Amino acid sequence: DIDECENDFYNGGCVHECINIPGNYRCTCYDGFMLAHDGHNCLDVDECQDNNGGCQQICVNTMGSYECQCKEGFFLSDNQHTCIHRSIEGMNCMNKDHGCAHICRETPKGGVACECRPGFELAKNQKDCKLTCNYGNGGCQHTCDDTDTGPVCGCHQKYALHSDGRTCIEKDEAAIESSEYNATSVADVDKRVKRRLLMETCAVNNGGCDRTCKDTATGVRCSCPVGFTLQPDGKTCKDIDECLVNNGGCDHFCRNTVGSFECSCQKGYKLLTDERTCQDIDECSFERTCDHTCINYPGSFECLCYKGYTLYGLTHCGDIDECSISNGSCDYGCLNTMGSYECICPPGKKLHWNKKDCIEMVKCLPNAKPAPKAQLVCSKAGGIESCFLSCPSNTLFVPDSENSYTLSCGIPVQQGKAQQKRNATLPSCTDSLAPPIKQKARFKIKDAKCHLRPRSKDKMKDSVKQAGLDNCQVTFVNLKCDSSKKKRRGRKSPSKEVSHITAEFEVEMKSEEVSDTCNIDCVRKRMEQKLQTAIKTLRKSINKQQFYIQFSGTEYEVAQKPAKATEGHEACSTGQVLQDGKCVTCSTGTFYSGEQNQCILCSPGTYQDTEGQLSCEPCPSNDGQGVAGARNMSECGGKFTLIIEGLGQCSPGHYSLDGFKPCRVCPLGTYQPEPGRTLCFPCGGGLVTKYEGAVSFQDCETKVHCSPGHYYNSTTHRCIRCPVGTYQPEFGQNYCITCPGNTSTDFDGSTNVTHCKNQHCGGELGDYTGYIESPNYPGDYPANVECIWNINPPPKRRILIVVPEIFLPIEDECGDVLVMRKSASPTSITTYETCQTYERPIAFTSRSRKLWIQFKSNEGNSGKGFQVPYVTYDEDYQQLIEDIVRDGRLYASENHQEILKDKKLIKALFDVLAHPQNYFKYTAQESKEMFPRSFIKLLRSKVSRFLRPYK
Repeated sequence: DIDECENDFYNGGCVHECINIPGNYRCTCYDGFMLAHDGHNCLDVDECQDNNGGCQQICVNTMGSYECQCKEGFFLSDNQHTCIHRSIEGMNCMNKDHGCAHICRETPKGGVACECRPGFELAKNQKDCKLTCNYGNGGCQHTCDDTDTGPVCGCHQKYALHSDGRTCIEKDEAAIESSEYNATSVADVDKRVKRRLLMETCAVNNGGCDRTCKDTATGVRCSCPVGFTLQPDGKTCKDIDECLVNNGGCDHFCRNTVGSFECSCQKGYKLLTDERTCQDIDECSFERTCDHTCINYPGSFECLCYKGYTLYGLTHCGDIDECSISNGSCDYGCLNTMGSYECICPPGKKLHWNKKDCIEMVKCLPNAKPAPKAQLVCSKAGGIESCFLSCPSNTLFVPDSENSYTLSCGIPVQQGKAQQKRNATLPSCTDSLAPPIKQKARFKIKDAKCHLRPRSKDKMKDSVKQAGLDNCQVTFVNLKCDSSKKKRRGRKSPSKEVSHITAEFEVEMKSEEVSDTCNIDCVRKRMEQKLQTAIKTLRKSINKQQFYIQFSGTEYEVAQKPAKATEGHEACSTGQVLQDGKCVTCSTGTFYSGEQNQCILCSPGTYQDTEGQLSCEPCPSNDGQGVAGARNMSECGGKFTLIIEGLGQCSPGHYSLDGFKPCRVCPLGTYQPEPGRTLCFPCGGGLVTKYEGAVSFQDCETKVHCSPGHYYNSTTHRCIRCPVGTYQPEFGQNYCITCPGNTSTDFDGSTNVTHCKNQHCGGELGDYTGYIESPNYPGDYPANVECIWNINPPPKRRILIVVPEIFLPIEDECGDVLVMRKSASPTSITTYETCQTYERPIAFTSRSRKLWIQFKSNEGNSGKGFQVPYVTYDEDYQQLIEDIVRDGRLYASENHQEILKDKKLIKALFDVLAHPQNYFKYTAQESKEMFPRSFIKLLRSKVSRFLRPYK
């Protein structure tokens, strides 16, 4: 292999860098230059052509580089791209007359110290900055030499220096000849020219070759560098368009350049370090991409929300207020809950099976078997009282917290709100004489915790049941056990656990117990005494920890002493089982068996419509038929199964007394959108429907037709704009939907959920890394919002900030502003300020140790806003970090810009900046694969220069 680059003076004809490769060579240019069409010369790149060079205001192109400038009233910030408002008075560096050519720094004593950008040196006056060959090749097109008076430009031997002292122009052939042979006489030249005319040689006019010329026995042989091809004339070299063959090997886009080509990728993909392959960016692997579920697609992603939630701001999920949508279709009241809602009924009515309509409360089922009653059985053996409460039906177990629970058994005579929520099995109709007997009692268990745990088998053998000392049939029991610690003021709280049990009992009076010798009052007294005696015995049994509750044949201890609790300490609380290392609550259609510590399907003839229960409820028919695992009364089997499968339900536009066939058509002036209902909703305001059996309010013949963003008021017969915080996407509706979660709209009359915006200022502010985020990001931020963040790093640490991109509406006359400065004072040192969209990334260090950041929006236009990460680094590295982030080359290449936008790479860089020892988490290979060669080359030169004093 001939090394064409060997001759330093000729350099293979390359004006900047020559790279030898086997059998050939190629020319490359310094940053800020591009290869000319001849493949050897280098021409200046006009960076200002691409996105204004990343300058916020004015971009000025220079040979080999560019610089940003600011309009009157602004000055350039340290990052050399964005502009900051100049204040007239105030601190030195904020004052327009600080006199520094590039960067102004406050000194501890309140004075001013000037610094220069990378590639410049501070002049003797300590204010001006002198250009060196390290910045944009010193403004020279070809060669640059640093001298005391500044850079001196030179040209490759085939070129001459232009009168501007920077640019190089090709010499004409005569000039080359005279310079090469100026020592020989004109006569000699004539002889040689004549001789050469007879036979070509590389010594004359490069043998006519465009590029490399070689003398051979048969004459000259021309060749071309890599990226060029020799034309049929055997002399000329032409750039190869590599993109024409197999797209240059690029996965997505290929762009031909002189002597080479560049690959780039579609949005949602990143270029790997082989600079050919495009890899899908898996957005779902980033933190905080979606609130709930994230699905990655090639080149994009999608966020989905759990049932009962809806998407807003592109990635966030908020609870749907179903009650705002036609009152949740409830007959009476509607109560919104997180991810769901409930219909509620007035006193004296209860919810129908369809969970929407209210029907007269039927106290009992005339021909059902009586539901088994709860029994309180107390006995005495060996001087120890023990009591059992058996709960065969209508049980509800609610674990309130880790240390407390509530348990009810049976049906109270007057159902409160708590019981209305559940479809209790109805009792059979037996004559109830008078109001029930009610008693409330409080018990204390010392040194024990409220945990409902199965009683061990051995203990059950020990306690031989004696004849029932007291046997009390109870209509309803409600038991609350609480051992959560409450600190009492003034007293020293005892170290021992104390559990409190509150029990409420209801006992019904029976007609058959009334006789001639004992009237109603007499029966009541007897029953009260019986209940009181039972409670006394219960108190003794609780004190001796001999009170058990029986569900589905398993006996449970109400509370245990710590020693007991640890014996067979289960990982999960009662009603839950361990699955794949997580505690999972037993689902509907099953019950928790403490004995077997697992969820068991409800047996045929029973059902369970609530999670985490300890038994199943008997079905109304109670004949033991039906399916196992019934999840509600309507799955009990028999007639109910057919009904629920929809065979007998009334279809939309129809209704009946029980919601099942035979059905009636909704009369004119009413409508019903749902199946299985017991009523139709009136249009209101005397409006009629177009036909009978209408299925929505839109079938009502309104006086005016309302457009989206409005709702129809049936009283005034007008269209009213949806108030702030609500929206309506459809025509002709009589309601507006409340915005999801904690969101609201900027104005009334909104037509879409995308107008609902979260007002919360986002971000996480850590000591080492963190981020700030505009409200509702990545959705548009709300109007008239103000956010303030304060970053206070630990001692001896400085702040580095990366703004990957920021979207603030340009047509808004600076109405929306993001500003970063030392404090809230407008005259304090400002690090960054912008009020416009800026899609190119920018990195900069804070000019002050701590930062006060403010974002303000007006009522005008809105935009996507920003998500800005930051890292705090050891101040020993300040000189190096600033050298890197102020270097224009960091932003000049598209590849480098992509790094500052790549969340994974920024996370890795920040990880190492915050804790340099984390560098050793990454192998050399990983680092190589993460970052493009040009980026590593840029950093390596700076790091080695920074560390050189220590070598």
